[in-house]
Amino acid sequence: MNRITVHLDKKTSSSYEIYIGQEIVDRMGLLLTKHNWAARYMIVTDSTVAALHGAGVEETLKGVGLKIGMIDFPAGEASKNIQTIQRICDQLIAKGADRTSALIALGGGVVGDIAGFVASIYMRGVPYIQVPTTLLAQVDSSIGGKTGIDLATGKNILGTFYQPKGVFIDLAFLKTLKPQELKNGLAEVVKYGIIDDPELFSTLEAQADAIKGQDADLLKEIVTRSCTIKKGIIEIDETEKGIRRILNFGHTVGHAIETESGYTIPHGDAVAIGMAAEAILSERLGYLAAKDRERIIALIRTIGFPDRIPQGLNPKGILTCMKGDKKKAGDALNIVLLKKIGVPFVTSGVPDQLIRETVEELQR
Repeated sequence: MNRITVHLDKKTSSSYEIYIGQEIVDRMGLLLTKHNWAARYMIVTDSTVAALHGAGVEETLKGVGLKIGMIDFPAGEASKNIQTIQRICDQLIAKGADRTSALIALGGGVVGDIAGFVASIYMRGVPYIQVPTTLLAQVDSSIGGKTGIDLATGKNILGTFYQPKGVFIDLAFLKTLKPQELKNGLAEVVKYGIIDDPELFSTLEAQADAIKGQDADLLKEIVTRSCTIKKGIIEIDETEKGIRRILNFGHTVGHAIETESGYTIPHGDAVAIGMAAEAILSERLGYLAAKDRERIIALIRTIGFPDRIPQGLNPKGILTCMKGDKKKAGDALNIVLLKKIGVPFVTSGVPDQLIRETVEELQR
């Protein structure tokens, strides 16, 4: 079992461990017992994960003497709203959860965002544990303490920075993933290679088929490397005041595509299109060499992602969603661009006309 420590502000109380391995739920239970973070744990999950893994995880944790309960909600991005938050809080109260309780976020990115948000506000804050079951959550959303829910005007508009007590990444959960869910996570891995690790990017180019085939050793390697990259960025900038913004590469355009589609376009596909768009913008502004832009788009296609915007989406709607991006400062829209693979930067100096032209061309 690999272990990575996230050091935050040199404060032991806010630092935590990321554990990575196969079939580690039993060891997670022993570590929860050892750390004694709570008198009782409430698993928060969605309907899909509850059916696949809920009973097994609950039984395993009860087997080491932990007091465990479980709450689930309908699976999908549509549940990331304030009504779901209220229903979970009502159920926690009904089940007797108090300030000595902790939550276990068992699921993908939606579960992690919702459970983390509830943990940050319930009884003015209770501890929580991340147990990500999708590749997307394992390499990205479970690490760093971002929580959030959507509004009609955009994705993750309401949320908090609230760090978990620990992250337990059991690669065995990936065996039950549908192909699209695996792709959603691979989009974030591609992002890490582009913004921070040219060697990881080369590995993805050379081993795309093995990764899609879920080669166990290779998956463990890319998950560990992705987590190491993200933890290093978070240690420098926990609350996204500076360098952490490079993790948004592909997401400014990608989130706008997701929102305009009514979340019918999967996250990984939207981010892949966003990465293609932002690579093209980087080239057109004279920062990125054509050969690097070509490599990025070639890898996106090799893994099976789209690099064009579907015909049914309204380009004006995408641009409107981008203007409502929560990461903008005043009227300035911050976009992550590239000087080369492994060298990103954030700028608010991209002309609106160039963004509009690029979005329109990506739909032709």
